[in-house]
Amino acid sequence: MDHSDALRDYALISQRNEITEHHIYTRLARVTRDAANRQVLERIAADELRHARYWRTHTGREVQPHWPTVWFYTAIGRLLGLTFAIKLMERGEEKAQRRYGDVRQGLADIEAIIHDEHEHENALIALLDEERLRYTGSIVLGLNDALVELTGALAGLTFALQNTRLIAMTGAITGIAAALSMAASEYLSTGAEEGEREPTKAALYTGIAYIFTVLALILPYLIFSHYVVCLAVTLGVAILIIALFNYYISVARDVPFRRRFIEMAALSLSVAVVSFGIGFLLRAAFGIEV
Repeated sequence: MDHSDALRDYALISQRNEITEHHIYTRLARVTRDAANRQVLERIAADELRHARYWRTHTGREVQPHWPTVWFYTAIGRLLGLTFAIKLMERGEEKAQRRYGDVRQGLADIEAIIHDEHEHENALIALLDEERLRYTGSIVLGLNDALVELTGALAGLTFALQNTRLIAMTGAITGIAAALSMAASEYLSTGAEEGEREPTKAALYTGIAYIFTVLALILPYLIFSHYVVCLAVTLGVAILIIALFNYYISVARDVPFRRRFIEMAALSLSVAVVSFGIGFLLRAAFGIEV
């Protein structure tokens, strides 16, 4: 493939990417309830359409959007929020652009236009204001406390009781009580702050995140019959929750993933190991047989 063919292919791919993103932003704008966010998304959609028309002057062709991509990111935006969907999409675009670095070196005028347009687009994305991201701290509090506390409690109960149903019941009671306590603490803590967060919503985000984690961690004890298998699956679920949540935060907040994931996973597993040992010692000390 000569340089002119590579330039043509690059222009076609760029045109298709831009028209695809135009449709994504347009659909996200239609489903968002916040008027300010809707205006931002409509402005970005208009920018993307202008980009697509610019590339059409180089290709001389009409290009259809990639509809599976449109449907995917629209669904992600509805489920996980506008900011996460948009930044995840932008990450994919950056990777694609890097693959064509050699080709783009021959397009100095286009480089300047692309740079200016992306700066404008990033400024618009920064204007998005999502409630769920304002309460990230409350969600982190609920998830982190539940993961550390309940994995430790379940590990200790697993060896102390060795009865999956009894462990699940005890874990559920402990977890739900702790969730209510943590939500109440978050309500009081947020109420004492001077900021945009509402105490009731902060408490709800913390409590819901805590209870969701509790249910996910005790579920293996209701499915499997051997307590060691249950504990192993529960620890696997805990690692999965930590990975998924930290990936979400790393994309939505533009923060490093690896360090936060390793730190949170190491803390939860360390507490679980210590608690498992305590359960062993207490079972032997009290001579409990269930």
